[in-house]
Amino acid sequence: MQSKKQFCNLISRTISRLATAALAIATVFAPTVVLTQSAQAQTYNVIHTFTGGGDGGNPEAGLTMDQAGNLYGTASVGGGSGNGTAFKLSKKGSGWVFTPLYSFQGPPDGATPEARVIFGPGGSLYGTTYFGGGGVGTVFSLKPYPTACKTALCGWQGTVLYSFTGGNDGRNPALGDLIFDQAGNLYGTTSDGGAYGYGTAFELVPSQGGWTEKILYSFTGGNDGSQPFAGLIFDNAGNLYGTTVYGGTYGWGTVYELTPSGSHWKVNVLYAFQGENDGGYPFGGLIFDQSGNLYGDTWSAGQDNGGTVFELAPSNGSWTYSVIYNFDGSGMYGSAASLVMDGAGNLYGTTLNDGHGPYGSGNVFKLTPSGGGWTYTSLYDFTGGSDGAEPISNVIFDANGNLYGTTYYGGVNNNGVVWEITP
Repeated sequence: MQSKKQFCNLISRTISRLATAALAIATVFAPTVVLTQSAQAQTYNVIHTFTGGGDGGNPEAGLTMDQAGNLYGTASVGGGSGNGTAFKLSKKGSGWVFTPLYSFQGPPDGATPEARVIFGPGGSLYGTTYFGGGGVGTVFSLKPYPTACKTALCGWQGTVLYSFTGGNDGRNPALGDLIFDQAGNLYGTTSDGGAYGYGTAFELVPSQGGWTEKILYSFTGGNDGSQPFAGLIFDNAGNLYGTTVYGGTYGWGTVYELTPSGSHWKVNVLYAFQGENDGGYPFGGLIFDQSGNLYGDTWSAGQDNGGTVFELAPSNGSWTYSVIYNFDGSGMYGSAASLVMDGAGNLYGTTLNDGHGPYGSGNVFKLTPSGGGWTYTSLYDFTGGSDGAEPISNVIFDANGNLYGTTYYGGVNNNGVVWEITP
C-alpha cells in the first residue's frame, strides 16, 4: 500500500539535488533530441532540457497552449531563487525558443509551482504554488508588463491573488489546475488544511480590485475523502467534480461531486476506491466525454497493482464504475496525471513508472475504443536518460495532432524535459 509520503519523497529527493550552477536568463534555442520507436510509428523530440538553474527544473505540471501554438508551463524548482519558474516555448523554424517568464521568489511571493498555468481574462496566466505566500501556498497571476519590452529578458509581472494561511482556508494547493466559471470566478483545491485538515475545494471571487476566498467544501477525511491533489471540472449544470487521493469508505480515495445548495455546496461521493482490482489513489483529475461519462486514472492497485484507467457512467441517478484498462505494474506506479480525449474519443495519458518497455521510467499511452473495449498503445517509453523520465504531467494536442508534455526527471541534467511526439 503506497502512501502520500512516498509520492512526496519524489519531490523532496529532487529538490535536494537542485543544481547550484546558475543559467543566464536568456532566450535560447533548445537542443533537440530525436528518438524514434519504429514499432509505434511515432517520432519523439526533446524540445527543452531543464538545467535546474535560471530556466527551472523538475516540472510536475503539463503545458498550456495559446492560439498561436506557443507552450506555457511551470517548473517546480530552479530560477533565480530556487523556488521555481514559469516559462514559454515558441516554435521558430525547425526548433523551439525557450523564454523564462517568471522566477518565483519565495515568501511572500509564491514557491514551488506544481500545477499547470491556465489562461484567464485579458490573456493573463493563472496558477498555484504549493509553498510561498505565508508559507503554505498561493494563487497567482502572470501578465506581460504594460510597457513594451525591447528584449525577451523582461519576463512577465507576477501578482499573488491569494495567500493561504493553513487554517480553515486550506493549505498547499497541489497538482490541480484552476478553472474559471463564466462570471470570472476561480475554482481550485488545496491538498491539506480546511476545517478538518484534509483539504478543501475553494472559490476566489474578484472583489474591489482584489480576490475574496470562499470555501465550498472542507473534506473530513472520512467517507467523503481526504487530500484532493487534482483540480475541479464543471458539468453543464454548474456542478463540480474531482478526486481525493485518500479517504473514502476503504481509504483508497474517492470520486466526488459538489452541487450548489442554497448558500452552500454539498458533496456526493460517486465512487470510493477499494484498493483492489478497481485501483486506488487517484492523483489525477477527471474529464467528461460528449455523453457525460467521466474518465480518470489511479496510481496504484488494480488487477496488476500498477493502477487503472476507469470510467464512471451516469445511470438512473447513480453512477456505474468500470475499469477500462489495468496498467501492468512492471514499474510499480501507474498514472499521476489527468487524461485527455481527442475528437475521435481516444484517451491519452502518461504513467509515472509504468510502460511496456524495459526501462521503468514511465510512458505516454493511447487508449482506443475498439469492439466494446479499449485497445492500449504505448506511444513512447521513456528510457530515463536524455529523453526524460517519470512524467507526472498530462498531455496536450496542437492543431496538427502533435502531443506535448513534460517529465519530472531525466534529461541531460536529470532536471526533466519538455517533449513532443509527432505522428
